[in-house]
Amino acid sequence: MKHIVVLTGAGMSAESGIKTFRDADGLWEGHDVMEVATPEGFAANPELVLDFYNQRRRQLFEVEPNQAHFDLVELEKRFKVSIITQNVDDLHERAGSTNVTHLHGELLKARSTFNTENILEWKTDILLGDLCENGHQLRPHIVWFGEEVPMIEKAMQICETADILIIIGTSMQVYPAAGLMHYAPQDTPTYFIDPKPNIASHKHLTVIADTATAGVKKAMELL
Repeated sequence: MKHIVVLTGAGMSAESGIKTFRDADGLWEGHDVMEVATPEGFAANPELVLDFYNQRRRQLFEVEPNQAHFDLVELEKRFKVSIITQNVDDLHERAGSTNVTHLHGELLKARSTFNTENILEWKTDILLGDLCENGHQLRPHIVWFGEEVPMIEKAMQICETADILIIIGTSMQVYPAAGLMHYAPQDTPTYFIDPKPNIASHKHLTVIADTATAGVKKAMELL
C-alpha cells in the first residue's frame, strides 16, 4: 500500500471558518503576533495571551471539519495516510483521520510552564492560577515563535517514507515546517494545493490553484 504524506496549513481549515494565522498586516485576530505568540509576550502579559487562546479554543467548538478533511479520511481506504499539520485545531481528528502529527501544538491541550512534557487534555479556558500538579502555571500547548518544534524530527522521518506528497493550504515559507517537503525521496510525486500558489508546476510537482475542498477533490482524481 502506497504511503501518502499530507502537509496541511491554515488554508486547510479556512473553509471551516477558522481564520488564517495572520493577515497581510501581520496581525492575528487584531493582535500583534509578538504579543500573543512568543514566550516574551506571555511573560509580559500572561492574562492577554491566555484570553487570546481561550477565544480560539471556544471558536473550535463552533466549527466543523470541511469536505477536504473528510476526503483525506476517504483516502485511508486506498492508501496509508500520514497527516502533518501546522494547524492547532482538531478538525483532522474530528473528521476521522487516524494518523495526525501536530507540528505547532494543539489548542485542546495545556502544558506546564515548568515541564514542557507535562501535557494535559484541556477543553475549557486556561486561567491565571490554573496550575499543574507541581504548582506551576499552565499555558496553551502551542509552539510559539522562538520555541523548539518538538515534533519536527518525527515529521522528517514520516516524509522520508513518502510515496506521494500532498501539500494543502500552506505557503511552505515558515521554517522549520517549510523544509519538510525536501525530506521526501527525490522525484516523489507532489501535489501543491493553494488558491494563490507561489510556485509553478514542473516534472514531479503538480500545482492545483484552488481551495482545499476543491483542490483535494482534483488531487484524488489524479491519484
